[in-house]
Amino acid sequence: MSQLVLFAIDLCAVVVLVFGLYFPRHRRRDLVVSYLGVNIGVLAVASALSASDTGAGLGLGLALFGVLSIIRLRSTELDQHEVAYYFSALALGILGALSTTSAWLSGGLMALIVVVMFLGDHRRLFRHYRHQILVLDSAITDHGVLVAHLERLLDARVHAVTVQRLDLVNETTMVDVRYALAPAPLTAESGTPAHAGARG
Repeated sequence: MSQLVLFAIDLCAVVVLVFGLYFPRHRRRDLVVSYLGVNIGVLAVASALSASDTGAGLGLGLALFGVLSIIRLRSTELDQHEVAYYFSALALGILGALSTTSAWLSGGLMALIVVVMFLGDHRRLFRHYRHQILVLDSAITDHGVLVAHLERLLDARVHAVTVQRLDLVNETTMVDVRYALAPAPLTAESGTPAHAGARG
């Protein structure tokens, strides 16, 4: 009975992870199918392996974790937050298949994964920080001049910049820049950001 409880907890956890957190925040439909399929597939296969009498079930389940990760990450390009959701879905499936642990422990670990993803991927966490790859219409070789130019261009404070390509012939510079936007000023009357009322 405890195994069925773990299955139910895993299904609830992955539904919350995918439909409660990932899709409302990132709106990528193809990864919804991927996360659900990977979670249920790992849950089914790892459950069968963990029930084997040889005691190799858990080891094979973890090996499956690694193999599926390599195959999935090599098949398409993923952003770092998508990688985190991917491994979370895998971890939920593994935990749901562990019949050797109590339902309370596995359920608590599943809940921990969902809570961590909720907090770590929250829009309010480091909401002013941005990351972009820019192509500038000039070749800038001096790092200080480059940072100053980017800060004027972005109207933000640049924290890190890496030159990916410097073309002196075509006068272009490709940079990977990480920066923080200045917080929007508050209006004196309402205490809300000055640009809040300008939305159409």
